[in-house]
Amino acid sequence: MNNAQIVLMESIKLMEAGLIGKTGRQFEVTMADGSKKMLDEPEPIHTFQHWKSLGYSVKKGEHAVAKFPVWKHTAKQKTMTDSTGVEIPYDDVKMFMKTASWFSMAQVEKIERAAK
Repeated sequence: MNNAQIVLMESIKLMEAGLIGKTGRQFEVTMADGSKKMLDEPEPIHTFQHWKSLGYSVKKGEHAVAKFPVWKHTAKQKTMTDSTGVEIPYDDVKMFMKTASWFSMAQVEKIERAAK
């Protein structure tokens, strides 16, 4: 499962538990038996850093609505020496699960930018 699928599945669970709201839109999913079902779309949830990149800040005193693991990707530039003594650069890529804290739209506010 990729991160988008993990976040969607967890968002649906949070919405069904009444912890986050709905967008008012629906989408169609195909079930394991091949049947189709319409589901309500949950409101967006993001990490603190992602909300910040979107121009929002988490309201003071708010706690994460959920904590669950997603895939984290790291890549470090390394070099190795081949049999002729030439150094060859390569990316040392690692993937691992990392627990992240998630906040809903109701827990954030738009960051006010000072006018110049």
